Amino acid sequence: AERRSPKPQVGGSIPSWPAIPPDQTRAWVLGFGYTMNTNADTGPGMLDTVKLATAAAILVGGIVAYYTYEQQSMLIAVPAVLVAVALAITVFMATERGRLLWKFIQGSRVEIRKVIWPTRQETLQTTLTVFVFALILALFFWGLDFFLLWITRLLTGQGG
Repeated sequence: AERRSPKPQVGGSIPSWPAIPPDQTRAWVLGFGYTMNTNADTGPGMLDTVKLATAAAILVGGIVAYYTYEQQSMLIAVPAVLVAVALAITVFMATERGRLLWKFIQGSRVEIRKVIWPTRQETLQTTLTVFVFALILALFFWGLDFFLLWITRLLTGQGG
């Protein structure tokens, strides 16, 4: 039996997971869930798989070529690897996973703009507070260690 929230705008039974309409499924990109319509098919098609394999082959080919021709000038080898990486990224971004990754990156940029960053004064005050407390705790644990060592030597008869 399927459990659904009575209000679609409210999350599912697990608070950190949103309710998903029945015509959508969850696709995973780098461990983050996104929803995508699945009216046409149930997953990435054969063309997407071929594109992903092509992107991986281009990337591996660029790296292998770099080490195969390492005796050549760095002015030729490094740009060749960079071109291979750029080409592999271009092919990857043409896949469904690439599009989902791009959506995630855009969403992340929006969220970063919402962050209220501390001022220079707040950063310096916080840093100074952390250093002072670290110094106080270091002195406390040094004193505790010294005291416990003194007690241990007193009880075992090794000093004092």
